[in-house]
Amino acid sequence: MNVNKIRYFVICIVLFALWCSAYSVIGPFSQWVTYGLFSVEENTPLADSVEFFFYDTAKIFLLLALMVYVIGWLRAGMQVERIRDYLMGKGRVIGYFLGAGFGAITPFCSCSSIPLFLGFTTAHIPLGITMSFLITSPLINEIAVVLLWGLLGWKFTIVYVFLGLFVGVTGGIIMDVIHAERWLQPFLLDAMKNSHTRADDIQKSEAPRMDWLTRHAFAFSELTNILRRVWMWVIIGVGLGSILHGYVPQEWLTDNLGSRHWWSVPIAVGVGIPLYTNVTGIIPVMESLLFKGLPLGTTLAFCMSTVAASLPEMLMLKQVMSWKLLSVFFGMLLIIFTLMGWLFNILQDQIISL
Repeated sequence: MNVNKIRYFVICIVLFALWCSAYSVIGPFSQWVTYGLFSVEENTPLADSVEFFFYDTAKIFLLLALMVYVIGWLRAGMQVERIRDYLMGKGRVIGYFLGAGFGAITPFCSCSSIPLFLGFTTAHIPLGITMSFLITSPLINEIAVVLLWGLLGWKFTIVYVFLGLFVGVTGGIIMDVIHAERWLQPFLLDAMKNSHTRADDIQKSEAPRMDWLTRHAFAFSELTNILRRVWMWVIIGVGLGSILHGYVPQEWLTDNLGSRHWWSVPIAVGVGIPLYTNVTGIIPVMESLLFKGLPLGTTLAFCMSTVAASLPEMLMLKQVMSWKLLSVFFGMLLIIFTLMGWLFNILQDQIISL
């Protein structure tokens, strides 16, 4: 082991010790800011909101800083372009799960997934497999897993990841069953016909092996890029969550959107679709809704519709899909999210008791 590697390990150990120290004082820090620095009166809605905001903001950024760097370092050799190559020639059933799985490990929002959607489609990958990727990609990524685990625990994280993968695979199967590719825009159909790309013609090359310092450069770049892209959503999401936490009475949510109201789930889905945020911004809101007593299924349905079925995504997808396909796609998501919301409302007590 050379000097550079030793120095790198020592720096990592020191930084991790500092990270652990900072993480351990998040609670006292948020209380000091709320009651000491800002002198907010205790046991008031404002105090609850301010303390929640600083606590969750510090916790989220610390979790992101550690986990995004570690995950970036581990997957430094991964090339997103090779996903398309790997999917070429795979069977449909395997392809649905691979498409959803690749969507889960690639850090794209609903809109930034669309260029890859174009590449997959013109490469003769079945539309259902491509749709599995498109649906799952904004719902699940390493940031979502980190935040869910840190804020809501491992049970909810497993439920959310399972549901996201299930929605992706199910949506892909439905798209193939109805032969939805016929409703793509004409220019894309022409590109698919004129493309002679085949699995045999693709030159698969191994990802270049990276030394540890190169991996550090990649991981640090990944960290800074992701933080630059999501910091505003974190602030917005935690801000909304803090308002819900401090000012929205628990009784109002449970009375108006409680599990005994079957219509609360489709209403939550309908409210979520016009909104737009990414999964980073919606998780603090999810935390507040659950804390206030909103049923698990209703919360999942609202948050997933906000992340995966937004109006900005619809406008971008209109460039590659006809209105008929768009209507089918978003109607399918609305139905799936609603059914999943009802199911998880019914199973909520069993899930919590696990």
